[in-house]
Amino acid sequence: MAVNIDPNNRLSFVGRSGSQQSRARFDAMSTVKARQPVTSSVNYEETPLEEIFGSNVFNRNVMRTLLPKQVYKTLLRCIDQGEALDPTIADVVANAMKDWAIARGATHFTHWFHPMTGSTAEKHDAFLAGTGTEGGALIEFSGKFLIQGEPDASSFPSGGMRSTFEARGYTGWDPTSPAFLMESANGKTLCIPTVFCSFGGEALDEKTPLLRSLQALNDTGVRLANLVGGNVKRISSTVGAEQEYFLIDDAFYLARPDIIYSGRALFGARPPKGQEMEDHYWGSIKDRVLAFMMDCEAELYKLGVPVKTRHNEVAPAQFEVAPIFESANTAIDHNMLLMEVFRKIAQKHGLRCLFHEKPFSGVNGSGKHNNWSLCDEEGNNLLDPGHTPQENVQFLVMLTAVIRAMNTYGGLLRASIASAGNDLRLGANEAPPAIMSVYLGEGLTRVVEEISEGKEKSSSSPQVVQFGVATLPDIPKDNSDRNRTSPFAFTGNKFEFRAIGSSMSIFFPNTVLNTMMAESMDYMYDQIKKIIDKGSDPVKAAEQVVRSVLKENKRIIFSGDNYSSDWSDEAAKRGLPNLRNTIESLPELVKDETKALFKKYNVFTEQELVARYNVRAANFCKTINIEWQLTRNIATTIIMPACLEYQNRLATTILQTKAAIGGGNIAGQEGFLRTFVQRVNDLQYALETMDNIIAPSSGGPGAGHGEDADQVLLAKFCQEQVIPAMNEVRATVDELELYVDDSLWPLPKFRELLYLF
Repeated sequence: MAVNIDPNNRLSFVGRSGSQQSRARFDAMSTVKARQPVTSSVNYEETPLEEIFGSNVFNRNVMRTLLPKQVYKTLLRCIDQGEALDPTIADVVANAMKDWAIARGATHFTHWFHPMTGSTAEKHDAFLAGTGTEGGALIEFSGKFLIQGEPDASSFPSGGMRSTFEARGYTGWDPTSPAFLMESANGKTLCIPTVFCSFGGEALDEKTPLLRSLQALNDTGVRLANLVGGNVKRISSTVGAEQEYFLIDDAFYLARPDIIYSGRALFGARPPKGQEMEDHYWGSIKDRVLAFMMDCEAELYKLGVPVKTRHNEVAPAQFEVAPIFESANTAIDHNMLLMEVFRKIAQKHGLRCLFHEKPFSGVNGSGKHNNWSLCDEEGNNLLDPGHTPQENVQFLVMLTAVIRAMNTYGGLLRASIASAGNDLRLGANEAPPAIMSVYLGEGLTRVVEEISEGKEKSSSSPQVVQFGVATLPDIPKDNSDRNRTSPFAFTGNKFEFRAIGSSMSIFFPNTVLNTMMAESMDYMYDQIKKIIDKGSDPVKAAEQVVRSVLKENKRIIFSGDNYSSDWSDEAAKRGLPNLRNTIESLPELVKDETKALFKKYNVFTEQELVARYNVRAANFCKTINIEWQLTRNIATTIIMPACLEYQNRLATTILQTKAAIGGGNIAGQEGFLRTFVQRVNDLQYALETMDNIIAPSSGGPGAGHGEDADQVLLAKFCQEQVIPAMNEVRATVDELELYVDDSLWPLPKFRELLYLF
């Protein structure tokens, strides 16, 4: 079975009509029943993990072997110490990279970059450079091709920075993220991580601002750490992005046009059993799902992605994968690769991987928990409190800088994760609310209270968890519990930013985190330096500033239940912003304070920042535009015919029954028919209401390609009028699903999508 869209933008099932249309659902179930687990591409008995890991990566081990010693050292200084790239080594590196890639089956290379689409982009070029005099192939890949590419920039989002006719753009090699080979069915392609900018130098991508923010973080962090007694040469942020996702069978996916085109089920009544039994979380993984996971891991290991954890998540059909921490730039590249690999491998296993934040209403949604920390050039974690955090001056200074940054720029961080998909998830049981706050745990909260109030610092000995069984060992307690309701929680030696949506690129949120932290560290440095310049000891000066800054910024710290209505009231009293959706959040991106922050640290020009504001508003509109068209088409051409057919059967049966029994009393059946007819009328009314709302907007909200300020007005229109109208159509359809004869219902139901593998 296939799904088509005819010239009138109506969805239809090829080869199905009338009552036959519902057969697509049952055909899908038959297909699912016949599925078998697919064998993994790697046999770990024959090939150990350590031989697989990084085998498709042009990593340090490869470079050390293939590059001349001096070239290797020069390149490492660029990667590790932030020195400017020496262009004279480019030809040598390019030649080694080409030989390595071709020896492993590559025929093409591409500059792999991250435009403002939330996904990746690539244009493949062959190593073939021409033919020789004898007709043989000439192979070429010079330093020029490595360092610079020239893709068409006109068809990527620019947020108003570029006109359509201004087409030239440039990609530039990012040596700090290793090149890799992406495998396909018929060969491999050398992928070179790059930045992407316009002819005028404006950043058209997500990576360039991140690299700028890392530079700012390093400059300010090194100054501050060394001022309070450290001896560091370089500071960077590290990231570990936990990734949640759903899996459904490919046959079900193809029978659900809403999921195909929007990534989520726009219709679907809640199943009799959802997640209320709490039996799926960390439960036994089904064979078919485990086969998929292991196949994904094998491909990711080849790409050097250090995936560590796999498990069932809270909702049925929901799962999670988590990596080991890496430097922020590499970690984010790897997260984008992970999503790409999961999508590809899922289809090999007859599955579809859904990264939408809320693909199924009524059950847990998916996030991307961004574990963020700071480390020096030796890998030492600057947010590790040690056994006596109250005496660890460097830790307290860095922790205070984080708290101040969150209190000062919490609204901006909230805006960095705003999207139509995430609006469906934030504030539900699986995600923190839109109010930004910091959770420190009992021990650190006590330390902060004591310092800010000038109390005597208490000491605490390590604690253990006792099970009360003689044969079981005592378990050392961490220095804090976990608070799953907090958007920004300290979890031992890092902060877990839980509010990022599962489908999102994490470049922008981490760019914001790094930049606001750079500004806060600058502030801490200036305040401590003033006191030192007056003759104070650096440690005492640091303690004095920590006490003052903590006292000024304590309002952002909250250890309770972030879901409670009491916290909303309390947050309002504290003056913390509650930006409930994308439309309320986006203005934070273009506030004067935000523009000044990014300009100061050369992360975004005002034009680049406004562009991202416009792109996000436009994406919101386009998302809703797709969803309302799907809502209308599916309800009109798939749901309504099924309902009318059932209505006709009811009416016919009632008439035949009355005739058969000579006009006896069947008031109950007639009442059921009247109720059902009213429900169908409700659907028609809801569709007409939605049409009347949208009709004046000329083809639907976001239908055009413009990305100017008008998109912001359209986004507000979508939020306030279109989304409520869509929700009303959905509510009516979901109620009808509970009435219509199961054999006639055309779309796979949640009870099938979430449970049948």
